[in-house]
Amino acid sequence: MPFLTTFTGQHIDYRNMTTSQIITEDIAVALSNICRFAGHVPEFYSVAQHAVLCSQIVPAEFALEALLHDAAEAYCQDIPAPLKRLLPDYQRLEETVDIVIRERYGLPATMSGPVRYADLVMLATERRDLDLDDGSGWPVLEGIPPSDLIIITNPLKPGQAYGLFLARYNELTGRRL
Repeated sequence: MPFLTTFTGQHIDYRNMTTSQIITEDIAVALSNICRFAGHVPEFYSVAQHAVLCSQIVPAEFALEALLHDAAEAYCQDIPAPLKRLLPDYQRLEETVDIVIRERYGLPATMSGPVRYADLVMLATERRDLDLDDGSGWPVLEGIPPSDLIIITNPLKPGQAYGLFLARYNELTGRRL
């Protein structure tokens, strides 16, 4: 099959993706079903929940961008950063998908500094709250504190994360489903 069929029935050809094929519900369902950390967590914790929490710790003007900062993973999957660095072809494809998504939602062409920082703060928070701190150093987190606004005590099931993601999107855009 030369394309990916999405939840809403879009046929995504990675060589010719268009903004009209990017559907918020597709992003929400895919991210809610993708586990962070390649599944190496004590219990399921979705990219969708991560994105919602990230959108809650940035200044309001960056909240939509933060919510959608991992949206390309809805089409390309979440690959752990150490592996991703070894896959330059994947990186180029993910960047291409990200560009289409950013255009679709009117986001800046590249990730804003506050969103990038919030993503790292969330990583530090997840490390603290999801029992991922084995005492080893994570160089990417050097000088990055976990959030004092968020404590992750209840990783959501995929259906719950899907609903939370769409509710946050609707809150930020004024959209009603």
